[in-house]
Amino acid sequence: MKKEEEDLENAENEDNPTENDAGQGTEEEYTAPKIPSLWQNYVSLMGIVIATASVGAIILLFLLEMTASTESPYLGILIYILLPSALVFGIFVVLLGGVIERRRRRKLTPEEIAAYPILDLNGPRRRRAFLIFLGAAFIFIMASAFGSYRAYEFTEGNTFCGQVCHTMTPEYTAYQASSHARVTCVECHVGSGADYYVKSKFEGVRQLWALTSGTYQRPIPTPVHNLRPAQDTCEKCHWPEKFFGEQLKVFTHFGYDEENTLNQTRLLIRTGGGSPTVGQTAGIHWHMNVANEVTYVATDDKRQDIVWVRFKQGNGDVVEYTRNDAGMTPEQIKSYPARKMDCVDCHNRPAHVYVSPSFAVDRSFSADKLDRSLPYLKLESVKVLSKKYRTTDEALRTIEKEVPEYYKTNYSELYTSKSRSIANAVNELKWIYSSYFFPEMNTDWQSHTNNIGHYNSQGCYRCHDGRHVSPTGKRIRTECNICHTTLDQTFGGKTISPTGGNFQHPVDLGGQEKYKCADCHKGNRAFQHPVNLGDISKFQCVECHTRK
Repeated sequence: MKKEEEDLENAENEDNPTENDAGQGTEEEYTAPKIPSLWQNYVSLMGIVIATASVGAIILLFLLEMTASTESPYLGILIYILLPSALVFGIFVVLLGGVIERRRRRKLTPEEIAAYPILDLNGPRRRRAFLIFLGAAFIFIMASAFGSYRAYEFTEGNTFCGQVCHTMTPEYTAYQASSHARVTCVECHVGSGADYYVKSKFEGVRQLWALTSGTYQRPIPTPVHNLRPAQDTCEKCHWPEKFFGEQLKVFTHFGYDEENTLNQTRLLIRTGGGSPTVGQTAGIHWHMNVANEVTYVATDDKRQDIVWVRFKQGNGDVVEYTRNDAGMTPEQIKSYPARKMDCVDCHNRPAHVYVSPSFAVDRSFSADKLDRSLPYLKLESVKVLSKKYRTTDEALRTIEKEVPEYYKTNYSELYTSKSRSIANAVNELKWIYSSYFFPEMNTDWQSHTNNIGHYNSQGCYRCHDGRHVSPTGKRIRTECNICHTTLDQTFGGKTISPTGGNFQHPVDLGGQEKYKCADCHKGNRAFQHPVNLGDISKFQCVECHTRK
C-alpha cells in the first residue's frame, strides 16, 4: 500500500510542471521555482479581509442576538442582510483579484504562469484538498440558506416594517395599541403569493428612497390606493359568509361638567350578513360583496365625497343613485374611477386607529385610569390634548405642567389630598398623547378619519345622507334603525327608552335635527356651531338647549 501511494505521488509530480522537471534530473539536482497562487495579490487580500471580518461579525452578533434579553430592531438587518452582503462582496473581490492577477501574468513567460488546478482524486493530497473544499462549500451553502431564510423572515416582520425600513412612528405606534397588534404588517399589506411580494418590495424601494431623501409626505396619505383587496387579506381570518346576527354595543361618554357625569347609550347593532345561506342579507354587512355588489365614485383622494352609488342585487337588478347637490353631469362623474366597495371603505382604520381626545379620555375613565372625583377632569384633559403643539416633547411638558397647575390654582386642598390621582392623570394623558397624536408628522384623528359609524366623522353619512337619489326618485335610506336599535339611554342619571328604538338626542336641538352628528361632535369640543355664536368653548350645550 505504501509503495502504491509513493507511485501515485511520483505520478502527480510528473504531471505538474511546477514541481520536479523530469528532463532536469532528480529533486536534488534541480528544484523548479514555486509560482505564487493567483490569490496572492493585494486585491484578493483585501477581499479575504472583508470576508473574514464579515464572518466574525456575523458570528458575534448572532451570539449577541441569542443571548440578549431585549430585541434590537437593527441586529436583524445587520446579521441577515448587511453583513452577508459584505461577505458576498468580499468573496467577489477575492475572485476579481484572481482574474486581474491572471491577466497580468499572461504577459510573462509560460513558465511563470500558474497552471490550472489538477482534479485528480487518486492523489491523497489533492483528495484531501477536494474534501476540505466540499465541506467548506456545504457549510457555506447551508449558512447562506439559513441566512437567506432569516433575512426573508426578518424583512417580513413588524420590527423591520415599523422600526427599520420605514420608521413609521405614527402608524407603528398606533398599530401596537390596536386590536390587530398581533397580526403582522405583511398579512394585510402584502398577503400571500409571489406576485404581491415582488410588488411590495418594489414599492418598498420607492418608500425607502423617500425616507432617505426626506421627501415623504406628512402625514402619510390614506387610503392606500394600491392596497390589496380585502378578499385576499382580511378575509383570510374574517369569514364574510359567517357574519350575521346582532351585537350589543354600549357607548360611554363623560360630561364636561364638574362631576364628569356618566352618559351611556346602549345600542343593538344590526351586524346582519351578506350571505343568504346563513341568514337574511340585512343590517350593516348587507353591503358586503357576497350576495350584493356596491360600486361608488368619490371625487376626492380620501374617498369622503361620494357623488354616485351603484347597487347590484344578487338577482341582477341594478339601481344607480346620484347625489342631488353634486353639481356634476353624468359625463363628469364617469371621468372619475369607480370603486367596488370593500371592507376597508368602512373599516378604514383596522390597525392604525387615531382616536379623538374626547374618545380617548372617555375610554380611560371607563378603565378607571382617570379619577372621576377630580372636578372638570374631562374638560381639562380634552383641552390640553387638543392644543396645537410643534413636537411631542412640547406636548408632554405642557401636560405635565398645566394639569397639576389647574388643580393647584382652583382646588388647593384637593391638590394636596388627591396628589396621587393628579399624578396618575398626568401619566395617563401623556400616554394618550404619545399613542395617538404625532405633531411632527401632522398625524392625528383629524388627518386620518375613521369611517366606522358617524360620530366624529361623516362615515355612513357619506352615502346615507338623504341626498343620493335614483332616476325614479328612490333615495338611499337614512333611518337610524336600519343599522342599530337604541335600547336605552342614560344622561345625567336619568335613563330613557326611546320610542321605536330610534336614538333620542339628550338635549333639545331646537329643530336642528337635520344636522349630522359630526357637524357638532368634533372630538375635541372645539366644534363649530351651525349658527355663528362666537366663542362658545366655555359653555355646555345644555345651557342653551333644554333637556328633553
